[in-house]
Amino acid sequence: MLIQLEPAISSENREAIIDRIKAVNYKVTEVTTQRAHYLIGIGKADFDIRTVGQLPGIVDIHRVSDDYKLVSRKWRVRPTVLDLGDGVRIGEGTLTLAAGPCSIESEAQMESIMQHLVDNDVRIMRGGVFKPRSSPYSFRGLGMDGLKLFHQLARQHGIKIVTEVMQVSQVEEMHDYVDVFQVGARNTQNFNLLDALGGVDKPVMIKRGISGSIEELLSSAEYVFSGGNEKLILCERGIRTFETASRNTLDLNAVPVLKEKTHLPVIVDPSHGIGIRDYVADMALAGVMAGADGIIYEAHEKPEQAASDGAQTLNFAESARLIRNLRRVYALRQELE
Repeated sequence: MLIQLEPAISSENREAIIDRIKAVNYKVTEVTTQRAHYLIGIGKADFDIRTVGQLPGIVDIHRVSDDYKLVSRKWRVRPTVLDLGDGVRIGEGTLTLAAGPCSIESEAQMESIMQHLVDNDVRIMRGGVFKPRSSPYSFRGLGMDGLKLFHQLARQHGIKIVTEVMQVSQVEEMHDYVDVFQVGARNTQNFNLLDALGGVDKPVMIKRGISGSIEELLSSAEYVFSGGNEKLILCERGIRTFETASRNTLDLNAVPVLKEKTHLPVIVDPSHGIGIRDYVADMALAGVMAGADGIIYEAHEKPEQAASDGAQTLNFAESARLIRNLRRVYALRQELE
């Protein structure tokens, strides 16, 4: 079961609730987040939860059978909407767009991309400063110096930043320079990293694992939420299958499934999802029609010169056309709804 406690609950009332739950042989875990204080009760005994729910100090109580309880839509029916500040929001009721290069390469590159985003009224830039690469000889990012410059330029342009964190030791040093921490596909089950991100008051975007299931993605989000951070975004970025015609298989089935299972925002990454530039736009539009709250894709002034992932990166003309079409398709989706 999941219990939300009153913000000013007395210690006596809290202990009485815990004792009542333990009395039916349930294990109790306390979770305190930026927004609320919860008790998670795990057990098998069948009993009337109203006998607990009537105790003083309880705001709400629900049976949640899913292993992922805090991120489940079974108790929080209203969708979570994240506010990044300056009018930038992510969640149901808006279409959020984020674009940028796979890797941050130089000041000139960042300036050109940010201007492209400003010209097209896109308020979030993606870009990696720490890059997990399959080959140790590939470009692996500009590191903290690159992130500090990225942050400085982004603030000058009114742009929010989403960038990947790869290990626990980076969380603290990156904290003041990012707006959204990205957990990449290779780290979706890096539980030490997820625990660490549960302790920060910044949004975290979790990408689906390379061969991960929807349940595993939700469980990863549960790690962060249970650590104290409710500011979560889920990203469908394609999974590895037997198909070789594309880099990955973009599982658009996941979008409506996730929207039913969780109250968290769901966005789609078509660049990694298919890995072929000619198809990225079509898959992005399909993601919007599937119900995604946002699209994150790769853009670069000259993709053929990109330090990484140029084959799946849109140039500025392609990106501008996609942005216009995404907004048109989103408007059509709203009409159909």
